[in-house]
Amino acid sequence: MDQVRPDFSWGFPFSAVVGQDRLRLALILCAVHPGIGGVLVRGEKGTAKSTVVRALTALLPAVHDENGTRPARLIELPVGATEDRVVGSLDLEKVLRDGERAFQPGLLSAAHQGVLYVDEVNLLHDHLVDVLLDAAAMGRVHIERDGISHSHAARFVLVGTMNPEEGELRPQLLDRFGLAVDVAASREVDVRMEVVRRRLDFERDPARFAERYAEQDAALAAAILEARDRLDSVELDDVELRRISSLCASFDVDGMRADLVLARTATAHAAWRGADAVTAEDVRVAAELTLPHRRRRDPFDEPGLDEQQLDDALRQADEDARSGAEEPPEQEPGTPPGTPPGPDGGDTDPEGPDDPDGPGGGAPAPPERPAGPTGTQFTTKLLEVPGVGEGAPGRRSRSRSSRGRAVRSTAEQGHGLHLVGTLFAAAERQVARGRSAGRMILDSADLRGAIREGREGNLVVFVVDASGSMAARDRLSAVTGAVVSLLRDAYQRRDKVAVITVRGRAAELVLPPTSSVDIAVRRLRGMKTGGKSPLAEGFLRAREVVLRERLRDPQRRALVVALTDGRATGGKDALHRAKVAAGLLADSSVASVVVDCETGVVRLGLAAELARRLRGGYVRLGELSAQQVAGVVRAAA
Repeated sequence: MDQVRPDFSWGFPFSAVVGQDRLRLALILCAVHPGIGGVLVRGEKGTAKSTVVRALTALLPAVHDENGTRPARLIELPVGATEDRVVGSLDLEKVLRDGERAFQPGLLSAAHQGVLYVDEVNLLHDHLVDVLLDAAAMGRVHIERDGISHSHAARFVLVGTMNPEEGELRPQLLDRFGLAVDVAASREVDVRMEVVRRRLDFERDPARFAERYAEQDAALAAAILEARDRLDSVELDDVELRRISSLCASFDVDGMRADLVLARTATAHAAWRGADAVTAEDVRVAAELTLPHRRRRDPFDEPGLDEQQLDDALRQADEDARSGAEEPPEQEPGTPPGTPPGPDGGDTDPEGPDDPDGPGGGAPAPPERPAGPTGTQFTTKLLEVPGVGEGAPGRRSRSRSSRGRAVRSTAEQGHGLHLVGTLFAAAERQVARGRSAGRMILDSADLRGAIREGREGNLVVFVVDASGSMAARDRLSAVTGAVVSLLRDAYQRRDKVAVITVRGRAAELVLPPTSSVDIAVRRLRGMKTGGKSPLAEGFLRAREVVLRERLRDPQRRALVVALTDGRATGGKDALHRAKVAAGLLADSSVASVVVDCETGVVRLGLAAELARRLRGGYVRLGELSAQQVAGVVRAAA
C-alpha cells in the first residue's frame, strides 16, 4: 500500500517558483537512487536554485567511514577548477620528500555520499563536465595518470544549475544528466511577498527560523532513508519495462541512456511512495523528468515536453505494454521470425509498411521539431583568429590552456607537471648536491610546469547586411542560412556571439554579446530588411562592441564576420566612409573575415576591397561550406 510521504518546504514557499515542486521531487529521487545521474536545474536568476540544493544536504543520511560517523557533505565545484583538483593527482610533496608515489584525492572523493554542486555548469569546460557525469553514473572514479593507478568510490548526488541566457550545454552533455527541471519565478504578488517575508525572518534569526522547520526536515530525512532501503526490493516487471522502452522510442531519443535513467527514476519514485512495484504513474512522472532535455539535439530546438505529445506517447506505450504481455500469435510456416501478422492473422500486407494509409502504416511518427529560419544550412569552414590567445576554453582558435599538448616547460607553475623538464632541471644540479650514484636527488626548485596549447572560444560579432541590394537579388535567404550555419558552428566551438544588422540609415545591435546562440537565431527570425546599406555604421558599431567587451573580458579575443556584397549606399561618399570605418576596426587589432555575398556574372569586387581595408580574411559565400572547399579561413588583425 502506498504511504503518504511528508511534504517539506525548507522554509521556502515553493509555489513562489514555477517548477520548484518538480525540482524538489527530482532532488529527492536522486537522493534515493544516486545512480540516476544527477539533476540539471535550468532557470532565470533569483529563483532559489542554489538555496534548494544546499538545503538538500542536511536531509541526507549520515556517512559511516573509517574515521567514524559524519554528516553528508556539500562540495561546491568552482567554474575555474582544474582536472587535477576534480579527480585528484600525484602528491608531489610526498614524492619529493619521501621518494614515494602517492595519490592526492580530489573533489570527487570529498563528495562521496554527499552532494556535488556545480553552479553555472554551462560555463564549465566540457571535459570536466564529462568527468563529473561519468563519475555520477558509475559511482566510482578511475585515475590512470602520472604513473598512478587509483580507483575510489564516488557515489554522490550531482546537481548542476544554469541560466539558459548565459549559454546552453551541448546536447551530448545534456543527455548525460539524469534529470532536468526548468524553474521560473512566480508572477503572483502574494507569493512574492511571502518569499520576501521568509527571507527577512531568516536574516533576523537564522537559528529560530531553522528550528521552525526542523520537524518537517527530520521526517523527510527519515523517509529518504526508508526509500533507499526499499529500493532494491521494488519490482520492475516486463510490462512496465516495455512501456518505458516504447515511450523512449516514440520520442526518438538517441541511444539507450534515456531508457536506463527512466527505469531507475520510475523505480526510485515507486520506492519513495512506499510501493512494492513500478506502475504506469511512476513511469509518467519519470518521463516528465528524464525526456524533455533529451529531445534537444540542436541549439535551435526548443526545450521542454509538450503535454499532448506525452499523453499520446503514453497511450501508444500503454498499448505496446499490453500487447507485449499477451501471448504472441503463431508464425505461418516459412515466415521469418519476428514478422508481424497481417490484419487477418496471416501474412502482413506487403504494401503496409510503405503505405501510411494501409495496414501497418499507423505507427506514430517521431515528434516534429520547430523549423528554424529559412535558407540552406551547412557545416561551415573554420574561421580562426590568428596567433595564440589565452581565452576561455573552446574549439575555435589556438590558445594556451589547461588542456592540450605540452609545447614546452616553464620555471613557473603551469598547467600540470612537465616531467621531462623537471628531470632535466634536476640533472643539472646532481653534482652540486653531492650525488654520485643511486636515486636522483630532487628538490622543489626542480619543478617545471607545462605550457600547453589547446583551443579557445572567441567573441564572434556578425555584421549582417540586410539592405535592399541583398534582398532584391533573392540573396537574403542564402545569407540567413549561412548566418544560422555560422551560429551553429559558434555554439559547437563554445563562442560568445553578437549580431549587428545593417539597413536603412543605421546599424542595429539586435543581440548584445551572449553565449546563448539560440537567442541569436530567434532574433534573426524577426530581422527587418530593405533600404540603404550603411556599412560604415556597421563596422563602427562592431568596433564599439568589441572594445567594450575587452574591458569586461580582456582574455577573450574577438572575430568580426561581415556578410555583405560590399555595395555601401546612403550617400555619394558611403563607400569611402565604409573603407575608412573598416580601417579603424583593423587599427583596433580586431580580427575579421568578410563573407562576399555578391552573385552574378559581373562582379564589382567591393567586398574583397573591404576585406583588404579590414586586413582580414576573405571568402565567397559559396565557398563557406566545409563540403565545398576544405581548409581554414584565417583572419588577420
